[in-house]
Amino acid sequence: MSDSLLRTPLYDLHLSLGGRMVPFAGYDMPVQYRAGVMAEHQHTRTAAGLFDVSHMGQAHLRARSGRVEDAALALERLVPADILSLKTGRQRYALLTDGNGGILDDLMVSRLGDTLILVVNAACKDADLAHIAAALHEDCIVEALPKRALIAVQGPQAGAVLARLAPSSVDMRFMDVAEFEVAGVPCVASRSGYTGEDGFELGMAADGAVRVAEALLAEPEVAPAGLGARDSLRLEAGLCLYGSDIDRDTTPVEGALEWSIQKSRRTGGARAGGFPGADIILGQIAGGVSRRRVGIAVEGRAPVRGGARLFADDAGTKPVGHVTSGAFGPTFGAPVGMGYVEAGFEAAGTPLFAELRGRYLPAAVAALPFVAPGFKR
Repeated sequence: MSDSLLRTPLYDLHLSLGGRMVPFAGYDMPVQYRAGVMAEHQHTRTAAGLFDVSHMGQAHLRARSGRVEDAALALERLVPADILSLKTGRQRYALLTDGNGGILDDLMVSRLGDTLILVVNAACKDADLAHIAAALHEDCIVEALPKRALIAVQGPQAGAVLARLAPSSVDMRFMDVAEFEVAGVPCVASRSGYTGEDGFELGMAADGAVRVAEALLAEPEVAPAGLGARDSLRLEAGLCLYGSDIDRDTTPVEGALEWSIQKSRRTGGARAGGFPGADIILGQIAGGVSRRRVGIAVEGRAPVRGGARLFADDAGTKPVGHVTSGAFGPTFGAPVGMGYVEAGFEAAGTPLFAELRGRYLPAAVAALPFVAPGFKR
């Protein structure tokens, strides 16, 4: 373990729970606990898993005018999502894009009163917040929140668990945001997560994080889960990992994320374009792309990892793409993956061959997600 690694407020709790710590995005994070990745994954799918996501970046975005509509319109200069229509108490997925249409990061945007709350990826958070602050400084104030923690409780029993600790949470639906106390600690909660299951992400002051985590873990349905289970869960759910499945060399349309670009921001919409790379991205929505992110199902039990090449033939002479993420899917019961394939090979069921240690394993394009989502609509 390097002394240069940062620690979240739950670090000592992770150790007491038997967490095996590894470096991740500059932090010392638990990859698994005593039960192991497979058990943690299955427990989250059937009951509720608790994840420490305090390494993520959190910030408030406020307009200098005091009008949240001005902050929303300012942020729309950097993302293709419709932020102006976001109602208080709601959350939306968005993408920071660059002038070439590439993805700088993906993030969550919530509105509470006159404030937009941003949650960005850990590895990108300093660059993201600097980028937003520099671009919007005339109109907005960006307040980084380094002394906040973030805890996710995910799984089909997460709603019942949180309802005992915070009764008002029972009325929340997927992507709702609310404020309430858990174990006496004020929290900002969203009914969201990155596992494909129902669940909540709870933000609170760092000094209250252990109290909240221990209160959740005291409930019989909840068990700790680490980065290993988080990765296999999000893969089964068909969710992208920034830096693996999407990056600056990927556009939203190539990444099959154009669903995050609402009608108002598209060609002919009320506020069409106006974001970095708009001409390229909107042109791709209209005209298509030369490659596309797809799900990949591999025959057998051996997972094919990121970087593996994909071919149209079993001799490996016709390359058509590559894998960006791969693992064994415990709930799916077989290897799962995502990657990019050339246009013409993106239809579900299209046969492929994945390279693994000099062999070419039979595979096929698979519809995403691999496991049906359990969100509370």
